[in-house]
Amino acid sequence: MKKLLSVFTIIALLLLAACGLNGGGSTEQATSDSGKSESNGGKKTLEFWHIDTGEKEAVYEEAVARFEEKHPDVDVKILQIPNDAYKQKLSVAMSGNDAPDVFHSWGGGWLKNFVDQGKVYDITETTDKSHFNELALNNAIFDDKVYGLPLGLSMDVVFYNKELFDKYGLTAPKTYDEWLNVIDTLKENNIIPIALANQTKWPGAYYLMNFASRIAGPDLFESAFNREGRGFDDPEYVQAGEYIQDLVERDAFNPGFNGVPYDEGQGRQLMYTGQAAMMDMTISFLNNVREEAPEFEEKLDFFLFPTLSDGKGDQTHVGANTGPVWSVAQNSKNPDLAAELANELASTETAQNYTDRTGSLVGIKDVVPADEFTKRFYEVIEQATHLQMPYDQTLPPELAELHKDTTQAVFGLDMTPEEAAKKMEEKAKEVLE
Repeated sequence: MKKLLSVFTIIALLLLAACGLNGGGSTEQATSDSGKSESNGGKKTLEFWHIDTGEKEAVYEEAVARFEEKHPDVDVKILQIPNDAYKQKLSVAMSGNDAPDVFHSWGGGWLKNFVDQGKVYDITETTDKSHFNELALNNAIFDDKVYGLPLGLSMDVVFYNKELFDKYGLTAPKTYDEWLNVIDTLKENNIIPIALANQTKWPGAYYLMNFASRIAGPDLFESAFNREGRGFDDPEYVQAGEYIQDLVERDAFNPGFNGVPYDEGQGRQLMYTGQAAMMDMTISFLNNVREEAPEFEEKLDFFLFPTLSDGKGDQTHVGANTGPVWSVAQNSKNPDLAAELANELASTETAQNYTDRTGSLVGIKDVVPADEFTKRFYEVIEQATHLQMPYDQTLPPELAELHKDTTQAVFGLDMTPEEAAKKMEEKAKEVLE
């Protein structure tokens, strides 16, 4: 009997310890697992989760240190979680009302899914909207309420090897017809025109979004997403798929592109070694170059996705995404402090450090990059009239996955553009109406 009581006692103690370590901002308990001494027992704690490493992580830690200096009665527990595991871990925490006080999001449909479940705190009252790029902040506003603060802002462009372009007398194309001429010339000289690593599906999805934007302008997606008359089976979405298959049939991409993973860097290596001349990718590619092949930067340049004859879209319509976007959990016991921490993580000082030290853009106004290459990205964003956030971050998760699956199938010539569009519209009727 004594042995049985001892087992129950141990279980009870373990459960109590676990309760003290998880959940939004409970008053800190002195436990060996927390790493805090009993003398700090009266401090409030905030939990902060993010996915980034390296210099980005260092910038966040410095922002947290500034916050803690202003609030000596608060300790912030920082947890970095690898990207692949993060979404699942946060989803589990959200479902158990055990989410961290401040967490990394991307805005859009991914965040809205939690907002609709009542899991995200409304930070409208503590947000200075004039501090942010309006188009970036809008990606975290739902029903006129602010649920996230965008620190990072990215966009996709077509990077190219200007040494190869010079060698074959090519210039950066502005129209699709000019782009086809570049592609054909490169093929004639045994150069892979465009490197594509589409195993993870999202790199290819940029082509569908870009073609749809250039064909129809931003209104096509907005109408289909908001169920305002046009659908995902609209003829112009079919046409976007046809443009993709035209490029595939022209051998514009490296062989086996649908089986090449992006993160491992095989696609980028085609660029670094001169085997391929172009890649449509987010501006994170510049950071990849600087980490993996710094000597290649002197050959690197970019152009915006070309326009189409008779298309309604233009090059001020830019594919973009926000992240990190700092959000506050509804279950936080200290939501005002959490909102203040989120604001520190999106402050001008944090943003300037972020852009200068990571080569990234920010969603904060008047923060100009010191780096000359990054400054060119900044100028594109400044001139943009529309930022098209990725469909897979804007659509509800089930529809977002179908979008990536069908687009990859279109690239693989395993599905016609009509079939892909039909499947998308059928699912949209289920989940959006």
